[in-house]
Amino acid sequence: MTEVTPSPLVPTERGDRPADRERTHTVPYAAGVARRGPLAVGQTNMIRCILRDDPVQINIHDVWPAPDDTSVAAALDALRVLVERHEALRTTFPHRSGDLPGEQHVAAEGTFEVTERPHHADAYAGAPHRYAEALARRAHEGRFRLGRDFPLRLTLLTRDGVVSHVALAASHAAVDGTALAVLHEEWRTLVAGVPLAAATARTPLDLAAEETSAAGQRKSEASLRYWERVLRTAPQAMFAEPRLRAGDASTAQLSLRSARAGRALRAAAARTGSPVPTVLLAAWCTLAAHRAGQDTCVAAAPTSNRNRSGLARSVTTLSQDALLSLDTSGPTFDAVLRRTWGAALDAYRHSRFDSVRLWDMIGSVTRERGSRFARDVVFNDVSSVPATSVGTAEPVQDDVAHELSLLWGPEQDLPTRLLTFVHAVEPELRLSLWADPALFTRQEAEGQLTGLVRLLEAVAHTDVPLESLTDITGVRPAARDADWHQVDGCWISRSAVEQTVSEAAGSLPAHVAVTGGPDGIGPEGIGSESIGSESAGPDGVGSRLVAFVAAAPDGRAPTSHDIHTALMTQVALRSELLAPHHYVIVPHAPRDATDTAAWHRLPVLTEGNGRRRPI
Repeated sequence: MTEVTPSPLVPTERGDRPADRERTHTVPYAAGVARRGPLAVGQTNMIRCILRDDPVQINIHDVWPAPDDTSVAAALDALRVLVERHEALRTTFPHRSGDLPGEQHVAAEGTFEVTERPHHADAYAGAPHRYAEALARRAHEGRFRLGRDFPLRLTLLTRDGVVSHVALAASHAAVDGTALAVLHEEWRTLVAGVPLAAATARTPLDLAAEETSAAGQRKSEASLRYWERVLRTAPQAMFAEPRLRAGDASTAQLSLRSARAGRALRAAAARTGSPVPTVLLAAWCTLAAHRAGQDTCVAAAPTSNRNRSGLARSVTTLSQDALLSLDTSGPTFDAVLRRTWGAALDAYRHSRFDSVRLWDMIGSVTRERGSRFARDVVFNDVSSVPATSVGTAEPVQDDVAHELSLLWGPEQDLPTRLLTFVHAVEPELRLSLWADPALFTRQEAEGQLTGLVRLLEAVAHTDVPLESLTDITGVRPAARDADWHQVDGCWISRSAVEQTVSEAAGSLPAHVAVTGGPDGIGPEGIGSESIGSESAGPDGVGSRLVAFVAAAPDGRAPTSHDIHTALMTQVALRSELLAPHHYVIVPHAPRDATDTAAWHRLPVLTEGNGRRRPI
C-alpha cells in the first residue's frame, strides 16, 4: 500500500501582500532505482509529433477539482507520491537536436516544482474552474524540453489557503488523456487520506521490452499491413467538398448531455443484442459518413489499445490510432451495426506499430496511389476510463438530469475536421464535439449532435433505412456539383485537379478526364497502356483520372514523373485533389481545350503513370 507522508517543501514567494503571494514549491522525491532502455512505440509516435508540430496542438492539459478542505501540504504530498509511483513522470528523453531519441532515462530521485496561486475576487469570481481552465491552457502553450523537463506544469489554485483546483499541462511524451484520468483519480484518493494499492500496470520500459520481442515485432508488422490495405482502398479524406476551401480556423468545443440519448442507447442495445458502445459507434459513424457524403467512414480511435490487460491504468502515452474503416452503405442501420464490431475489432488489434515505419509506409503508399492521408475524423470513447474532466469545459454536476442540453466551450486549434470525445454513456450520453467551422456552422454542429440523438431514438425501436437519414436526423449530406466525381473511392474536383496539373507542368495547357465511370470516357485512343478499363461501381472505385498535357511551342515538355512529383506537393495539402493515374503528353492543345475527345485524337509524344522513377 502507498500512503501520503510529509516531505520537505521549499517555497519561493512572489506578490505584494502575504495573501496575494504566488508561491513556487520545490518538491523532492526518491523512488529507488534509476533505469534506462528503448522507447515504447506509443512514446516514439508522440515524440515524433512533438518534435514536428506546434506545442499548442500536441501538449495536453487538465483541471482537477480538489475535494473539500484539501490543504496545500496534502495536495503536494499526493503529487509527490504520484511521481514516485509512476516511472513516466520521472522519465526524460536525451537526444540531439533534430533527431528522435533512441533511449529513455528514468530518474531514481530529483525534484519538481508546483506553483501555488491564490484565487480572490476577480474576473473569475464564482467560477474557479474556469480560471483553472484558463491557467491550464496557458501552461500548455510552451514546448517541453524532452531531455530535461519535468513533464507536468502544475498550479494549485487556492482560496484562504485551501486548494480548490489543480491546473496542469502535460507533455504528451509522458502521458495521454487516459493516463491523466488515472493520475486524477489517484490524486483525489491520496488527498482524501486513502492509501493506494501497489501499482500493477505496465511501465513504459515494460512495454518497450514486450514490443521489441519477436512476438511484438510480428504484431507490429501485421498492423502495418492492415494500415496499408486501408490507405490503398478507403477514401483519402472524409471531408472533400467545396466548402472546405474556406480554410481552417480554431474550433470551439460543443458539449452534449442527454438522458434521452442514454435511454435510446440502452433500448437500441437491447433490441439488437449489441453492446452499448458498439451501437453508439455505429450511429456516430453512420451520421458522420452521411454528412460527408461517403459510403465508408474512416475514423481514428486513439484509446483503443488500452483494452488489453495491464494497459487500462498504465500511466504513459499509449495513444496510437486504431484506423477504423467501416462500410456505412447500409441499406439499413442494423446492417451497418452488424459490420461495426468486426471492423472495430480489426482496427483495435492493429493499433500498435512502429510509427516511424508507419509514416514511411504512408509516404510511399500515398505517392503510389496519388492520394493523401487525411486524419479528418477522430472518435475517442473514454467512457470506460476513470472519471475525469478531460475534454470538458466545466465540471459535471451529476445530480442534475439533462434531457438534451448543448453547451459551447472554449476554442482551440485541432489538426482534424471532426473530433468527438465520449465521456459517459449512462445514465445519460455525455460527449464533446469539435467540428471544423470551415465545414460546420455553429447551427450545423449543433444539428450533428441533435441528429445523433434523433438517430439513436429511431433505432431504439426499429431498423432504419439509411435512405431516410436526412428526414430522421435533419443532417444533410455535403453538396457537390457536377465538377465533383468519385475516383478510386475518393471525392475530387476535376477542375481543381486540372488546374493543379497545369501548374505542376510549368503552366502548360492541360486537360483532365474522368474515365471508366458511368459518365466518363473509355480508354480508347489514349496510348499503348490500358487505363481506366474496369467498370466503375457506384462509389467510383473503377473510375480513373487521365491528364493530358500539351508540350510548349518549342517542343519542351516535362515527364510524367516530373509532373506527378510536383503535383503531389499540392495533393498533400488539399483534399479535393487526387493525382491522375495516367499522364499523356501531346504536341499541342486542341482548339477547344475543354473537348475531351479532341485531346484523345492528338498524337502521343510520351505517356506514363508518373509514379515510378524512370530508369
